[in-house]
Amino acid sequence: MSENQKLSKGKFALLGFQHMFAMFGATVLVPTLTGLSVSATLLFAGLGTLLFHLITKGKVPAFLGSSFAFLGGYFTVNSMAEFAGEGAPNWIPYAGVGVAVAGLIYCIVAALFKCFGAEKVMRFFPPVVTGPIIIAIGLTLSNTAVTSCAKNWWIALLALVIVVVFNIWGKGMLKVIPILLGVVGSYAVAAISGQVDFTEVVNADWIGLPVAWNDTAFSLIGNVDWSLLLTVILTMAPICLATMMEHVGDMSAISSTVGKNFIKDPGLHRSLLGDGLATAMAALFGAPANTTYGENTGVLALTRVYNPGVVRMAAVLAVLFSFCPKFAALIHCMPEATIGGVSLILYGMISAVGVRNVVENQVDFSKSRNVIIAALIIALTLGIHFSPAQGADLPSSTGGAIMFAIGSMNIKLSGLAVGSLVGIILNAILPGKDYTFGKNKKGDESANLQV
Repeated sequence: MSENQKLSKGKFALLGFQHMFAMFGATVLVPTLTGLSVSATLLFAGLGTLLFHLITKGKVPAFLGSSFAFLGGYFTVNSMAEFAGEGAPNWIPYAGVGVAVAGLIYCIVAALFKCFGAEKVMRFFPPVVTGPIIIAIGLTLSNTAVTSCAKNWWIALLALVIVVVFNIWGKGMLKVIPILLGVVGSYAVAAISGQVDFTEVVNADWIGLPVAWNDTAFSLIGNVDWSLLLTVILTMAPICLATMMEHVGDMSAISSTVGKNFIKDPGLHRSLLGDGLATAMAALFGAPANTTYGENTGVLALTRVYNPGVVRMAAVLAVLFSFCPKFAALIHCMPEATIGGVSLILYGMISAVGVRNVVENQVDFSKSRNVIIAALIIALTLGIHFSPAQGADLPSSTGGAIMFAIGSMNIKLSGLAVGSLVGIILNAILPGKDYTFGKNKKGDESANLQV
């Protein structure tokens, strides 16, 4: 069916709800894991999607939801703020600035795509760099999933089993939303067995504003810890290397599903610009980074309705739901074990996607340069992340980082930041680069971080 197919108002609305239903489980999981606002997340998932459609001339039927790639960055920034002890600053605005900078890097790369073409630019971000970075992102998160599961292993395992069963044996729409089914099923059993306190839901209002001023980046004006801010930017910005590759993969997948080459028209530069601006906008207002969603691509393949207007309908519905605090409170009451069970497989699958990215792009590990690049990215990222902070007399509870001083400012470089920078630099200077973007269609689609 074409993107301009005629739909009745009833079918149009129903398909819009189906797209919102598909993105919902993964989108609200990110704020649930990190402590960000569920309401703000839904609001800027909707607004970000509409902005993306505006920039891409309304041609690409893509939905923008919460990105899993930045989870490790959020946890690291949170630990940095907690170290300050009593009177510690609210970490959310600082994280927002860091993610907004990552979004602006999208815009710079989009401009480079426009000026020089994707093939030349992507030579600096080949799978031998991005694959190990994605692997490391998942591995650095794994211990937090186990900690959450330990709250109640039976509830966690139930969530895990439901996700696996529907991901492998589910049919139709059920196969598209395994995370949502795992969350709902495990949550329901926990509630029935008396393990959920719904007091917060009872006390919440039905209608309210989705954004809190103290969580926005604008609340830092006149009261900024510049050392912390620079550290956060250096922590969050390198993660965009993984998410940009995910974006390219998603555009390839959507193009394949719809039967149109969206990488050429409206162009990868426009879609990347839309994703970057949507991410920056969301982050500045205390919501997670955005990314194009594979779940909604699954809905496109399932329904064979490719009308971008249906996706925009889902975006409007997400905005409407964001103004219901009672709904956000229901999400906030989710048992930690449920979150742990879902995140256990989620974090593992992020690393598995990194492996897939390397394998399907046929990275040649008989070449010493490729072995060295991948080895140093993984070793530095994990080694620094799981070790005490280096370079200052600070306890290991601050989280692993390399620390150094610039004037009066103490700066911390996370393991992922160090690993990413080393990987990019080594790939640029070592001879033997052999990656060509667009040559391997299957490889181009292999960096999708959504379950």
